[in-house]
Amino acid sequence: MSQDLFSFHTDQELQKNAPLADRLRPRNIDEFVGQHSILSKGRLLRRAIEADRVGNLLLHGPPGVGKTTLAKIIAVNTRSHFSTLNAVLAGMKEIRKEVEAARHRLGRYGLKTILFLDEVHRFNSAQQDALLPWVENGTFVLIGATTENPFFEVNKALVSRSRIFRLTPIEPEDLHKLLQRALIDTERGFGNKNIVLKEDAANHLVNVANGDARCLLNALELAVETTCPDEKGLVEINLQTAEESIQQRAVLYDKEGDAHFDTISAFIKSLRGSDVDASLFWMARMLEAGENPRYMFRRMLIAAAEDVGLADPQAIVVVQSCADAFDRVGLPEGIYFLSQAALYLACAEKSNSCLAILEAQQVVRDSQKQDVPKHLRDPHRDALHSGDGIDYRYPHDFADNWVNQTYLPNELLGKTFWKPSLHGWEKLRSQKLRELKNRPHGNL
Repeated sequence: MSQDLFSFHTDQELQKNAPLADRLRPRNIDEFVGQHSILSKGRLLRRAIEADRVGNLLLHGPPGVGKTTLAKIIAVNTRSHFSTLNAVLAGMKEIRKEVEAARHRLGRYGLKTILFLDEVHRFNSAQQDALLPWVENGTFVLIGATTENPFFEVNKALVSRSRIFRLTPIEPEDLHKLLQRALIDTERGFGNKNIVLKEDAANHLVNVANGDARCLLNALELAVETTCPDEKGLVEINLQTAEESIQQRAVLYDKEGDAHFDTISAFIKSLRGSDVDASLFWMARMLEAGENPRYMFRRMLIAAAEDVGLADPQAIVVVQSCADAFDRVGLPEGIYFLSQAALYLACAEKSNSCLAILEAQQVVRDSQKQDVPKHLRDPHRDALHSGDGIDYRYPHDFADNWVNQTYLPNELLGKTFWKPSLHGWEKLRSQKLRELKNRPHGNL
């Protein structure tokens, strides 16, 4: 009994000294702020929580949007035993221990177990495989939380047996509600203090927090705790204090995660869409997050062929030259070469006709007969007996270095792969080729 009292006292002290973000964590679904698309009245996840019918879940989204909080709300609302593991700290030993405990509860008391696995993407493939049999046979219900896309980072078998809910950055309106709650809550917030949070200071905190509730509340707590009250006991948080408390917007960018792929996708699509300003913005975001410039150059080289292509054949030359110049100069001045390459690609005329190779590859895979026509074969082996190379017409012997003859296998005569755009160099060259093909015969 003394141990229980001691543990209770310890928990009380820990809660009292916990950071504001932890103290203010919602205790029920009505206190939860944000994520309206999945938690509004009548939504599936809310109905499942309220009915205590939560099945296997995978919650993914950036930090500070409520993944762990949702799990704790489920723990309060469920009649099952709720266990937690953190994939960073746990291993196979802990998994086996949880499995045995869950089987014991189910067999002896008929009590189901919900296992909350935080940062589930940190488990390797073998550890995730070890969970599968127990999820399948209902030994426990799994709720996994991850900052990564589960379709890439979580065992496909677990994904197929789970409902996936994506949590998004919290909207500014909801962050303002959190600030007000923190200021007026007398039990868990600063309601017992005389605090005035200036409007411009609140706006700054919300803006820089960038949808992260934990970041916002940590900044507010720092501002309150480091500001001395005036002679009337008033703690005033002005814009300067807010700026000092949350000095820099956190750039959400994990080089192996969703933010990495989403940002480079936005960058390439901005180049493809000829939006100069958006291209520079996404490039700047990657630079600020510490992305490797060589990776950006590799992606721009691909874009120079895939999206600009023959509309401007110089694009690939410019990007490669900028990449070489960057290797010679390095950062910080090398940022100009990144900028020049991106600006050139964004401004260049566009064509994706180089994708013609993909259709040609598919025809090669699908075609049964792909014999080289006799007149195109190598004549040096046995031209006399086989007839290889005979009747080949040498283009340089004809006007404009062109002669009308077939180059495709007989089965593919008339097949067209290249569909040139009507832009830039490609337009002029495709017109010239059409003129040549319209000639009935080559002339000496």
